[in-house]
Amino acid sequence: MSHHFTRIGKWQAALALGLALALTGCSTPHIPKPAPGSSSGLAWSGRMGLQVQDPLEQEQSFSASFHLQGSPEQGSLDVFNPLGSQIAKLQWQPGSALLQQGERITQSDSLQELLRQSLGTVLPVQALFSWLQGHNASAEGWQVDLSRHSEGRITAQRITPLPHATLRVVLQPAD
Repeated sequence: MSHHFTRIGKWQAALALGLALALTGCSTPHIPKPAPGSSSGLAWSGRMGLQVQDPLEQEQSFSASFHLQGSPEQGSLDVFNPLGSQIAKLQWQPGSALLQQGERITQSDSLQELLRQSLGTVLPVQALFSWLQGHNASAEGWQVDLSRHSEGRITAQRITPLPHATLRVVLQPAD
């Protein structure tokens, strides 16, 4: 059971930040709004899903609600279960990143390193923030579909390296 919890925790972190990868969403356009108390950060909320197809392991799927705010340099990601309880919180700033899952806390000197440690791979955080804003930024090994961004939907697929992954995000309209 501990192994299962760890694997789910990894995907929660991936999705939470994994927003940095792909989105698919609702039928109402989403306009990012400034994060509270921040003049430069933006905020997004919605649902995300991650599907990982590893030929050597069973397919893994995960979905959750999220709230992401900030920028690739500094921000936070909150991940919630279907009942609305927080299951993970990821915070980062220059020189520091922290992932909290219940009582378990993982720290690193950088967001990329924390993601690598938690997920076994690096996620395209810079590209993710661009995708959320509707900009087609390239990320090595990833393909993004922004054709439905105006509807709050983005889908990103990792083609290389293995395992293949598909990230979908459905954004909620800004308040």
